Amino acid sequence: MSKNKRKFRHEIKYLINECDREVISQRIKSVLKLDEHAQGNEYHVRSLYFDDYWDSSYLDKVGGFPGRKKYRIRTYNINSDIINLECKVKVDSYINKVSVPFVREEYNKIMNNDFSFLLKRDEPLCKQFYYECTSRFMRPKVIVDYEREPYIFEAGDVRVTFDKNVRGISPWFDIFDEDIPAYYVLEPGKLVMEVKYTEFLPRVVKDSLADIRAEMSSFSKYVLCSEKVNFLTAKKY
Repeated sequence: MSKNKRKFRHEIKYLINECDREVISQRIKSVLKLDEHAQGNEYHVRSLYFDDYWDSSYLDKVGGFPGRKKYRIRTYNINSDIINLECKVKVDSYINKVSVPFVREEYNKIMNNDFSFLLKRDEPLCKQFYYECTSRFMRPKVIVDYEREPYIFEAGDVRVTFDKNVRGISPWFDIFDEDIPAYYVLEPGKLVMEVKYTEFLPRVVKDSLADIRAEMSSFSKYVLCSEKVNFLTAKKY
């Protein structure tokens, strides 16, 4: 498959409580395997989200538009050796993510509004991001922080994740600072379960998720964290 060809996946989100997570987790452990990148049972995800001058990503999500995209810089376990520029495109319930690796120096340039290096990169995503930053004045909007418990199943390219302790952080902090103030955005005991798959959802996975009191949701970590942080800092959309 060409690296430029989009591979869309199904994405279903549920808002669940900790008791449901425990039940579902115990069920799927006999079918799915823990992602090899998890340390213990989880890893830490931190993403710096960007939006343009008109807050298009935020408003498209709030307005329920079927086709939308978000740009972010993501790192895992607050490790400056792992930095990715990503663009997530969503069409109805289908998603596609394109990612390119960054180094710390490139991240620093972005934070200093120096985008010229993007034109020297070969990846189309870098040139696309350059256009958004220079023509649509795309800038950092919020940092989204959480711990993820990830499981995978090769048949159907299935991924089931539990995201807990979802927090919003002001976008002007360094994402590699371990001691930055954060604001929790979910009720205590609540977390997000996401089910992603490419071709099909195997019956064995469906059975593992059956009879669970999970609430299907259009939950957006980006939107909730943006609203929380901007409310507390008195910035209104």
